Amino acid sequence: MSEYRELVKNFEKVRSYMREFYVYGFKSRSEYDSKSARSYDDERRRIESWLGDHMGFIRTRDGKNAFISIDSRVSAHNPLYKGLKTKSFTDKDITLHFILFDLLSSPEIKMTLPEILDGLDAYLSAFSSPMLFDESTVRKKLREYINEGIICTERSGKSNLYFRSPETLLPESCDGIHFFSEVMPCGAVGSFLLDKYPDNADKVSFKHHYITSALDSDILVRLFEAMHTKRTVTAVNYSRHSELPCKIYIVPLRVFISVQTGRQHLLAFDLNNGRIKSWRVDYLAEVEIGDKCPSFDNYRELLEKSRRYMWGVNCSKSDRYLETVEFTVFVGDGEEYIVNRLEREKRLGTVEKVDDNHYRFSATVFDTGELLPWIRSFVCRITSIKFSNRTLENRFRDDLRETYRLYGLGGDEE
Repeated sequence: MSEYRELVKNFEKVRSYMREFYVYGFKSRSEYDSKSARSYDDERRRIESWLGDHMGFIRTRDGKNAFISIDSRVSAHNPLYKGLKTKSFTDKDITLHFILFDLLSSPEIKMTLPEILDGLDAYLSAFSSPMLFDESTVRKKLREYINEGIICTERSGKSNLYFRSPETLLPESCDGIHFFSEVMPCGAVGSFLLDKYPDNADKVSFKHHYITSALDSDILVRLFEAMHTKRTVTAVNYSRHSELPCKIYIVPLRVFISVQTGRQHLLAFDLNNGRIKSWRVDYLAEVEIGDKCPSFDNYRELLEKSRRYMWGVNCSKSDRYLETVEFTVFVGDGEEYIVNRLEREKRLGTVEKVDDNHYRFSATVFDTGELLPWIRSFVCRITSIKFSNRTLENRFRDDLRETYRLYGLGGDEE
């Protein structure tokens, strides 16, 4: 029997299971057909070791279903970050790490590579079967820590001196870090910083707490790095509209985050078909940063121009594919809050007064279908509505008639 280890090297496997358990939680062991039953057992035990207080199980006739249940009224901190704080290391990795930082115990201690190698040999000679580290291994490890910003280097004659980076003092109050860790993209950074506080009390509470974005932190970091350096990206997209994953070749431009659902979308230029498209970040995997993109600024400018017609994340190749929508709502005496809501919640478009009790909203967008959930929230007040997309308008009216039927109402449009 192989040994079970909690620490992981490839987070992508865990990410998919954590999402399944949290978002769905209705599959039995036998229904996870994309992986073997043994793989399911290993990942379930690993996740349970991190989230034991939040894991639940229910038995159905199809088998035992595992799920993650988190009450945001009780959990002020996102527990899914625990999955990002694990990684596998070999014994040599751990040994080299701690000896290096013991040798470079403060920013004032500066050593050349030969001096570090001598220090390693002195530490390891005390063991009967000492490990051996060659110069190439140590040099690569130091370069890795330099890239991470925890080791610095400076030139002294013909040699490089290595020394520990000065520590950044954290503020006495960590309220801002609490908020950042739960709200911002890549909030895992805030969660790691909170681990440094001796008294990490729960100081933030949320009415709506969108926690699943924590599972996409690794993906977002690579996408932001590609944007910062203006590079292309290859990735695998697992769309719900297709059974097979699709490889995409794109230039990442922006990440849009919904304040209503917490869902994250990547807006990127698709180099395969020459247009800006959106992808759900939680459907992306295996993100690899590619070459410099000379046209990055042009693509970013194109997206900025398109945003004046974007209600959500859908855009089109040109302004020729625009749709219009307008609807009029009834506003009773003393109900100015309805007008205020129209003005506050509209992302684009205009609100105009028709008469003392009627106001009209109108907008020109790429996809009027994205407005439907918002329009439906005014449905009891709408007196007239018109879409340029007649198919969408007919669907809207059919949905209303079906609602009338379910509630036993007449269904007359008047």
